[in-house]
Amino acid sequence: MAHDPAALAPEVTQFLTDRHLATLTTMRPDGTPHVVAVGFTWDAEAGLVRVITWAGSRKARNVVARPGSPAAVCQVDGGRWLTLEGTAEVTDDPQRVAEGVRRYTERYRQPGERDDRVVIEISVTRVLGRA
Repeated sequence: MAHDPAALAPEVTQFLTDRHLATLTTMRPDGTPHVVAVGFTWDAEAGLVRVITWAGSRKARNVVARPGSPAAVCQVDGGRWLTLEGTAEVTDDPQRVAEGVRRYTERYRQPGERDDRVVIEISVTRVLGRA
């Protein structure tokens, strides 16, 4: 089932704020998918998924190698699932990283300190699933 990213139903929004892990799919430079478990946050106002990571991680390097490439986050809980798709970019902008860390802390826990922290931001264009 497709959902309008700009007008998600309350049960969909609730599912995106519940504490669940998800998978992040990015594309390697050779075009093959790279899938990894992540924590993520959803910013409905900005239409952004944020994944905090470090600059040298494979997921960040994949996006840096192919700026604007497609990416997806998929969260599953039993028969409920949502996939948020869009284009990804990596940023090390201190304000955007701080916002990513703040939101991650609210949803999961305070992450460890890192000097090379970056945020993968996915501008969501499509939401699929059952929440």
